[in-house]
Amino acid sequence: MTSTTVKAPRAAADRTRSDARATDRTRTSRKRRGPSDNRIGWGFAAPFTVLFAVFLVWPLLHGFYLSFTGQSLTGQGGELIGIANYAEAFADGDMWRSMLNTLWFTVLSTIPLVVVALVLAILVNTGLPGQWLWRLSFFLPYLLASTVVSLFWIQLYSPTLGPINNALGTLGLPQPAWLQDPDTAMIAVVATTVWWTVGFNFLLYLAALQNIPDQQYEAASLDGAGRWRSLLSITIPQLGPTTGLIVILQVLASLKVFDQIYQMTTGGPAGSTRSAVQYIFDTGFTGYRFGYSSAISYIFFAVIVVISIAQFSITARNRKGAQK
Repeated sequence: MTSTTVKAPRAAADRTRSDARATDRTRTSRKRRGPSDNRIGWGFAAPFTVLFAVFLVWPLLHGFYLSFTGQSLTGQGGELIGIANYAEAFADGDMWRSMLNTLWFTVLSTIPLVVVALVLAILVNTGLPGQWLWRLSFFLPYLLASTVVSLFWIQLYSPTLGPINNALGTLGLPQPAWLQDPDTAMIAVVATTVWWTVGFNFLLYLAALQNIPDQQYEAASLDGAGRWRSLLSITIPQLGPTTGLIVILQVLASLKVFDQIYQMTTGGPAGSTRSAVQYIFDTGFTGYRFGYSSAISYIFFAVIVVISIAQFSITARNRKGAQK
């Protein structure tokens, strides 16, 4: 028997004993951790825990309590009235109309915000000259405040002085009163929203495109695939997770729409653009009915939860199907 053969089992035994000692030391150190370590951990978490409780947990609980009262903004009517607010809300036609307006806005805005962002990202990713200028142009509106964007587009939509109607008149086309007509007001707000927020989705798509390996396109070109075939067979499938993320974020953001609608149309004309959040705001701060507005807000919260669960389920099902 050679010395090498003898040393090999000894080395293995030494490594085993060393691993056992390391495990024992780890267990001992864990046992030595006492209440002082837990206090230190809670000390680091305390600031966030306090802020979380004060600004999220307490408002949620207090708002839910208010939904069962007749609380007014003036401080009167704080007594419990049971589910009367919820019963009234379910029979409130204006509330349901605001819910439908919100869902309609979500549908109208989500589709172009996904498609337009994808097209812009693909165009920039192809190597257009002046890359920095294109990226800045597409993303810059997203950095503007909602008030600035709303005032800017109100001037563009002006029936008499706005450049949009002036251009339409030059072409001999009808010149609608964009924000004053119930048939065009929602479309005008959606167009403003797309121009304002598409830059964020554009950046997400552009980052995802740059992570697709070039070897896949090279292999496709060797197999005779053109640009369209590469786009449909490589680019679009590779962007599936990013598209799912963008759709989820966009739906949740659109359901909470308030700023641009309130500033551009104040929910008009004739309530055709009033969103659910604005109806909650008007009920609580204009109608002084805090309890009733709280009930509406929790009904709307339940609607958002149902939509979110359905969306996550569809996304998970599609992901599993793609993996198979």
